[in-house]
Amino acid sequence: MRKNQKSILKVEGLKIYYPVSRGILKKPKYIKAVDGVNFEVREGEVFGIVGESGCGKSTLSRGICRLESITEGGIILDGEDIALFNNRKMRPIRKKVQMVFQDPYSSLNPRMTVFDIIAEPLLEYKLVKNRQELEERVTELLKKVGLDTYHAYRYPHEFSGGQRQRVGIARALAVEPRVIIADEPVSALDVSIQAQVLNLMNQLKKELNLTYLFIAHDLSVVEFISDRIGVMYLGDFVEIGGKKEIYKNPCHPYTQGLLSSVPVPDPDASKNRILMEGTIPSAMNPPDGCKFHTRCRKCMEICTVETPAVYQAGEDHYVACHLYK
Repeated sequence: MRKNQKSILKVEGLKIYYPVSRGILKKPKYIKAVDGVNFEVREGEVFGIVGESGCGKSTLSRGICRLESITEGGIILDGEDIALFNNRKMRPIRKKVQMVFQDPYSSLNPRMTVFDIIAEPLLEYKLVKNRQELEERVTELLKKVGLDTYHAYRYPHEFSGGQRQRVGIARALAVEPRVIIADEPVSALDVSIQAQVLNLMNQLKKELNLTYLFIAHDLSVVEFISDRIGVMYLGDFVEIGGKKEIYKNPCHPYTQGLLSSVPVPDPDASKNRILMEGTIPSAMNPPDGCKFHTRCRKCMEICTVETPAVYQAGEDHYVACHLYK
């Protein structure tokens, strides 16, 4: 993916805070789920986001789709800031950004046939002129995701997990989106089915020139499908770079720890495991300075008091760490 490629989505200083209950005279407290995130997604690429559970990945994805309220910051889609759009203004924008969810069963209406599920957005946005055109478009979408025409009149419970996810992808494709946000789309599937769904997403990306924001906790899955990767910790990115740079030359101690935990296929191969002590601090009371310093084996005094700036570690490779000051 070329560095000078056009940016389709840019997130600037995005914050999503949730207020928690407090006493009458006490200062209000917030859960800082997303805390000042900055990144861009380039047209035609797959931008992967990885991190431990609870780091804010899913909240970030829902915020970009405006399914969560934005506390502060900008979301620039095709040069237009949608962060403060109301529901009426967001309606045409939702055609441009679609989501594929983690659990395909709960994201599909169990009382609707597959035909109705895929037809719903086509009818909502008046993308077909008549019943014949609707049937042709639904059939086309089913074939694109590897399903047969007769599947159209079945219900979600009659499908396997992998088939249900294909239906979810077909529904997302119905409105011809510019960006698809896939939030843990294969984590609920068997490994063999994961590979099939990932291959399908890669194939559709090439055929339709799609752009993906791909979220997962499985590092091998992200490595397989992504062009660039952002590593997230406690509401913000600690490292962003091309896939090769992140996996071959991880700079941030957190990234190094994550990658060292990936299993190696060869049982005889030796691998130095970097143990990250402790647990992720509370997002309601994050540490001062670098948020990772409470678990970092390379922690310095400055890390405990000063938030690190973002430094360039290589071509199109950036890291937020005092080690690179």
